[in-house]
Amino acid sequence: MNSILSRANSLFAFSLSVMAALTFGCFITTAFKDRTVRVDVSVSEVMLRNVDDFTGPRERSDLAFIKFNLSADLHHIFDWNVKQLFLYLSAEYTTKNNALNQVVLWDKIVLRGENNKLNLRETKSKYFFFDDGNGLRANKNITLTLSWNVIPNAGILPLVVGNGGISLPFPDKYESPKSY
Repeated sequence: MNSILSRANSLFAFSLSVMAALTFGCFITTAFKDRTVRVDVSVSEVMLRNVDDFTGPRERSDLAFIKFNLSADLHHIFDWNVKQLFLYLSAEYTTKNNALNQVVLWDKIVLRGENNKLNLRETKSKYFFFDDGNGLRANKNITLTLSWNVIPNAGILPLVVGNGGISLPFPDKYESPKSY
């Protein structure tokens, strides 16, 4: 005869096996779903300044301030296996010193059940758009894209880039700080 501990161990192992199979089934039913959507990004204002950079050698660096418009319908991304989305707007550009620069300008977490239609107007960037030199002035190809991480209940964490970024040139001149 099996003891009570032996029977409890068998029941526990069988329950874990069933839970693992159900979790894998949850993952596989949504693993190959296309999670891209159309995103409309536009920039309404770009202000560029050359400021002191206190993080490194005593040099001056470019600092940009951006106001942007963003609209996207994220409704079809959500299904029963999506817990939340981590959205972020990033800028990518090249300079003489670096082949690829990436800066996150804005982010937001959208939970399941919340309003999943984005319609932002005249929104300021949430984080500083700092360059580690003077690579923003007169840069002709700065690309803004909205990307998101899908946080599922079970499975992998896909990183998705939205369809429809924008490339814009930055000003040739620095704005002078206003004194009041």
